[in-house]
Amino acid sequence: MSRIGKLPVKILQGVKVDVDADRVKVEGPKGKLEQKFTPEVSVSVEDNKIVVHRKSESRRAKAFHGLYRKLISNMVDGVTRGFSKTLVINGVGYRAELRGKSLILNLGFSNPIEYPIPDDLTVTCEGNNKIIISGIDKQRVGQVSAEIRSFRPPEPYKGKGVKYENEIIRRKIGKSGIK
Repeated sequence: MSRIGKLPVKILQGVKVDVDADRVKVEGPKGKLEQKFTPEVSVSVEDNKIVVHRKSESRRAKAFHGLYRKLISNMVDGVTRGFSKTLVINGVGYRAELRGKSLILNLGFSNPIEYPIPDDLTVTCEGNNKIIISGIDKQRVGQVSAEIRSFRPPEPYKGKGVKYENEIIRRKIGKSGIK
């Protein structure tokens, strides 16, 4: 039995859960999310808890059991607390600023990069070198932060680029003249 899949998801105060034949809808104070699930698993609400059961013992059903339990748990967390990721920009002249509904990034290229901010996410800049991406969908927050990081990933010699706040960059020494 899946260690993650067998745990029930507690429905928090102010969260409304609706389960249809093949989709789960979660509504809370921060917004609404929905997730389709495959026929290998079934989802039910019992005693203010969401329980995910698998219909067979196949390898595919076992894989989906833990997956959908965690996705539903993330949905409940998202509509109550939300998720956020912080990016830090290192480098001389590297900076970020908000202009309307777009993020302008100066990352050492000849032209600045203009990244349109999706409607379901909130992006804020603290100073010139800190970007905070927040929203209710964990996958969307992670995807947008990965896209912004991919414009200039951190390099190992000087550490310049866009990195996650808690990311540790393994530094290299560089050239050393052997005499």
